[in-house]
Amino acid sequence: MSGESLDREVPGSSEEARGRLDELRQRIGAVDEELIRIIGDRRDLVLEIGRVKSTLGLPVMDPGQEAAVVRKAARRARSLGVDEEMTRDVLWRIIAAARAAQEGKSEWGPPPPPEDPEGEGREGQEGS
Repeated sequence: MSGESLDREVPGSSEEARGRLDELRQRIGAVDEELIRIIGDRRDLVLEIGRVKSTLGLPVMDPGQEAAVVRKAARRARSLGVDEEMTRDVLWRIIAAARAAQEGKSEWGPPPPPEDPEGEGREGQEGS
């Protein structure tokens, strides 16, 4: 794994523990940002592959290639000490979304937030 070791001794005082908790949460936030960026980069590459496949007259779905990608990732996960099954699950989900986007069946993204005619739930309001 990368970055600073997470196997530090648990802080003794509540104040130290709270500080460590905040630090870890900030690091998770940074990792989440990177993960989101990487998913977006992968999406862009997959959509470009779809355009190239279309130009070549190739089908969107390539089960052999998809399985090879997942197997390779699972091997890499194992070598890094990451849960292989979770890695497979995440990649299959990303591949399924990418395939649907290539086939024009989805925009590959979440639905827009529901309209809020009464203005409730806006960011920045107290309690957010």
